[in-house]
Amino acid sequence: MSVTEPQFWIALLQIIGIDILLSGDNAVVIALAARNLPSHQRRWAIIGGTAGAVGLRILFATVIVFLMKIPYLQLIGAVLLFWIAVKLLMPEHEGEDEHGNIKAGTTLRGAITTIIMADAVMSLDNVIGIAAAAKGSVELLIIGLLISIPLVVYGSTLVLKLLDRYPLLITAGGALLGWIAGDIAVRDPGIIKWTEPYMPYAHYISAAGCAVLAVAIGHLIARHQAKRRARVIDTAP
Repeated sequence: MSVTEPQFWIALLQIIGIDILLSGDNAVVIALAARNLPSHQRRWAIIGGTAGAVGLRILFATVIVFLMKIPYLQLIGAVLLFWIAVKLLMPEHEGEDEHGNIKAGTTLRGAITTIIMADAVMSLDNVIGIAAAAKGSVELLIIGLLISIPLVVYGSTLVLKLLDRYPLLITAGGALLGWIAGDIAVRDPGIIKWTEPYMPYAHYISAAGCAVLAVAIGHLIARHQAKRRARVIDTAP
């Protein structure tokens, strides 16, 4: 995929969008891990932790890009990405704090290590998404990550506010992930011999169908969860 092709820039925007959408917690992780450091060391903790996190993400995503060339593994990745799209549309349970186990570092090295490890644990869905959007291009994957990570670190507060204010952006993000899942599913090396004769129709039908289905399932589950919580509240003493 060449930089002169429109597909390159579309995929790059998809990678940046996915990374920003799924990495809103990174600023929280950094703040928690560096909160006990002196003010003059916090900046270095942010820089060092972010650099390490970027390196790990590039490594993990590159491995996934090559694994997706194995027959049927790309199809499995598509299923996982579809579930990530559905989960994105489901509300978080109140009272749960996924950052509760992140300990503040008392040394610069400790804070950087905490940031890197926490990011590695929390970023599996992100890595799967960007690896799928890269469509086998490691160069595109690296460029997208290098552009989006600084945006996430320094602009995540704004992104989170926008997502809270405009919930439609979350729906659009879920649809985007569903679209990519449907796209890579029909391109799996194990099944492309059956789908390729029907391209590009199979691609558009699968991508659009998964996008709509992910949004529909996500909203249905969210509505069911809301009704169940309402019943629990009504029956509470």
